[in-house]
Amino acid sequence: MNFPQAIIDLSALRHNLQRVRERAPYSRVMAVVKADGYGHGLKRVAQVLAEAHAFAVARLGEALVLRQAGYQGTIVLLEGIADKEELQVAAAYNLTLVVHETTQLDLLWQVPVKAPLSVWLKVDTGMHRLGFPPERVAEAVASLRRCPAVAAVVGLMSHLANADQAEDSLTAIQLETFERITVPGLWRSIANSAAVIACPQAHFDWVRPGLMLYGASPFANCTGAAVGLKPVMTLKTRLIAIHHLHPGDSIGYGATWVCPEAMVVGVAAIGYGDGYPRHAAPGTPLLVNGRPVPLVGRVSMDMVTLDLRSQPEAKVGDPVIVWGPGLPVEEIACHAATIPYELLCQVTARVPRIRE
Repeated sequence: MNFPQAIIDLSALRHNLQRVRERAPYSRVMAVVKADGYGHGLKRVAQVLAEAHAFAVARLGEALVLRQAGYQGTIVLLEGIADKEELQVAAAYNLTLVVHETTQLDLLWQVPVKAPLSVWLKVDTGMHRLGFPPERVAEAVASLRRCPAVAAVVGLMSHLANADQAEDSLTAIQLETFERITVPGLWRSIANSAAVIACPQAHFDWVRPGLMLYGASPFANCTGAAVGLKPVMTLKTRLIAIHHLHPGDSIGYGATWVCPEAMVVGVAAIGYGDGYPRHAAPGTPLLVNGRPVPLVGRVSMDMVTLDLRSQPEAKVGDPVIVWGPGLPVEEIACHAATIPYELLCQVTARVPRIRE
């Protein structure tokens, strides 16, 4: 059997979608499944989340995976299209575009397409990443409505920069800016996971949950469980070696960790080649037989070393939980000075995803 493994709890995914509906009962749900379903497997995730009103992806290739898997519902390309060829493919596969830049608007006017497309217009309300400035929205919408390649302008979309920070002034400014834009007959969407959970005034017509669907919290110092979510991925492996070391023995590359006393250490089959963060600090917890033990030494490509002084009875083959129920991915992210988004998305392809 291959180790490590990522166990994907499909019932937890369904549970988290229901939490979205409970948080935003009057909004439609655009489930964000980009980056291979945040590392969980795009096709697998889409099958379970098919009751969402639409899917959102970042790139054309992701949308084509969904279409080729048989999904016929609405797929929104959050980054839109980059060139003539992408536009023609998007039209051929009945994809919905986000138009966020003048060159995309020009392409719609210049390139003949198989069938007209539905589009969202992206508005820059203060994040300054993608979108038309508010003063250009009316002009852009009017141009899109006249364009033969556009079947319908369905809505205005923006993105909150700091929704994961309580009572942030930029969030208030962005919402005020978004609400000031008045174009009749268009849906509105600005709420990401953090806003779904903590900012009901941002829900509008459509919400766009991402991280929360996978059971992790977008907030610092808060786990998904604290806001009613269940972790979807359990990353697990096993012990492949046990060593009895002496005081002064060093462990791993660079000999950066030195045994303070005689001690038992274990080697687990997980490393940065699997997506475990190389910069995880000594002391980062893993669960051996359900109990926490600390990481010691540097993370290798395929292995990590664990301090088993609290579990000297541990043996080769014993199970190791890297993150999952009982050890939130948010906690590992803190030890690795990163965010749960990155950890989930960077689990590599050599780690099999196993549905439960």
